[in-house]
Amino acid sequence: MANEVNMSAPAGGGGGFTFDADKIDAVIKKWQDLQADLKRDYADANLMANVKAPGKEFASGDWEKLANPSGKAFLEQNSKMQEYVKNYIDALTAAKQKI
Repeated sequence: MANEVNMSAPAGGGGGFTFDADKIDAVIKKWQDLQADLKRDYADANLMANVKAPGKEFASGDWEKLANPSGKAFLEQNSKMQEYVKNYIDALTAAKQKI
């Protein structure tokens, strides 16, 4: 997604980014689509993090003990990714307003 944003340094060599006003809306849209996908994935992650054993025998209990930590790790990672994407969308929107 970043390759659609002109990342050339401004005159004076001070660093930073410049944006092509025609492309920034498309970039923001892609990040918003990713955000929507992550929100849908969160519902699945929540199910995985709270799986219940299908039976009361030892094999089912072992399965639950193994499945829940993986689901919880996925849930945590998804939450962090959602926060990252939200912050990136906010930064792109703020940059667009300054154009």
